[in-house]
Amino acid sequence: MKKCIVAAAAMIAYLPMKAQQAELSLSVKQEFIRSWDAYKRYAWGHDVLLPQTKTYTDWYEQPIRISQIDAYSTMKVMGLQKQARDIEKFVTDSCNFDIDVYVKTFDVNNRVLGGLLYMYSCTHQPKILERARDFGDRLLKAFRSPTGIPYYWVNLKTGKVKGEKVNTAEAAAYTLEMGILSYYTKDPKYYQAARKATEAIYGRRSALNLTGNIINNETGDWLETISCIGAGGSAYYESMLKTWLLFKDEALKEMWEKTITAVHQYNAEESDTAIWYRRTDMYSGETKNTTATGYDAFLPALLCIDNDAEQAARVHRTWNNLWKQYGMIPMIYDFRRQHITAAAYDLNPEIIESAWYLYDYTKDTAYQQMGRQYYSDILQYCRAGAAFTGVMDIRSKQQQNKMPVYFFATTMKYLYLLFTPDSGLNTLDYVFTAEGNPFKTDEFKAAETARRLGINQ
Repeated sequence: MKKCIVAAAAMIAYLPMKAQQAELSLSVKQEFIRSWDAYKRYAWGHDVLLPQTKTYTDWYEQPIRISQIDAYSTMKVMGLQKQARDIEKFVTDSCNFDIDVYVKTFDVNNRVLGGLLYMYSCTHQPKILERARDFGDRLLKAFRSPTGIPYYWVNLKTGKVKGEKVNTAEAAAYTLEMGILSYYTKDPKYYQAARKATEAIYGRRSALNLTGNIINNETGDWLETISCIGAGGSAYYESMLKTWLLFKDEALKEMWEKTITAVHQYNAEESDTAIWYRRTDMYSGETKNTTATGYDAFLPALLCIDNDAEQAARVHRTWNNLWKQYGMIPMIYDFRRQHITAAAYDLNPEIIESAWYLYDYTKDTAYQQMGRQYYSDILQYCRAGAAFTGVMDIRSKQQQNKMPVYFFATTMKYLYLLFTPDSGLNTLDYVFTAEGNPFKTDEFKAAETARRLGINQ
């Protein structure tokens, strides 16, 4: 059966472009439904499907319904209204966050709060906004540190916190979701807490306008002074630019412009055939190591919405060449040594996301062709058991037994968008959160946004 699916996907290449798009769009949608049905059958109410064994696991001691809420936006994008209504009913009737469990502040802000806010934007059901406000109030307790930088862990029931050591993204990538919550509730406290955390990190940048990678949220001391755009930092940069685009907070625009200028100056390493972003010391700008993570492949998407499509195309070409070499990209790659440091591929969406942004920005169908190759390889190497799984090693293609929660929310969504140019979504009129929840920019009126978020007050 799997061979037939892969062969059918390969045959699509011989169809005219519009027919290719239609067939690929339908295929992605069907694979989403197949995988979602497997999740419902084998893992409903839990956080992660284990597709090979048709069982499940949870992130914490108790499930917090990450998969259901996280997958909702892709259902809406694909027009899967019945599945989406099931999630809405679950959230209004059964969802309860008064759970005595420590959760990772950063992860649940992206996946749970962001998902609830998007759900409210679609339904305008007061009960869903109640759930989002309740969850936001529980998360706010994590921000009560001496610096305003949130703790790594917060207990949803007791409000107790722990974990003073956080990376840059975990410290300061909350302004988008918290800002949207402030807009919908007309209460600026959420955005102001998130903005304070961002200011705390940005205010501790070096004279080169670079930030480090690990900080103590109680003392404000940098524990690791490596500057990087990838794992541990990517959402920090993303949050700054997208917050400016959605809310027009001038302070965030200035932060972004100074930060990205420094990143290009001190982190970029260019050759005749590639451009990578190395890891440098935030104070000296000296190279610390030349590894890049699969998360780094998000950068072209960000550069597109910063109107720098030329640089975006060059960076994406670099990652695409690596994908072509191995049939997917590794978790960590040393680009100077051309050596795989960590060989797993966990169904990450970043390279697919960037292909869609570049296609939407340029309308160059070459990016759809790249996406067709990504999808074909995922079908060949990652389609497993009841759904999809990552691989332990991109060289051997030995499969894992875990489908990450973001697979529904981002990987499948960006594949679908890439092959469905008439979806109604685009990078000009929408801002997508890090977890792929799209919010229409013109729904956030500048004057009203400033008042509700407390900007310039």
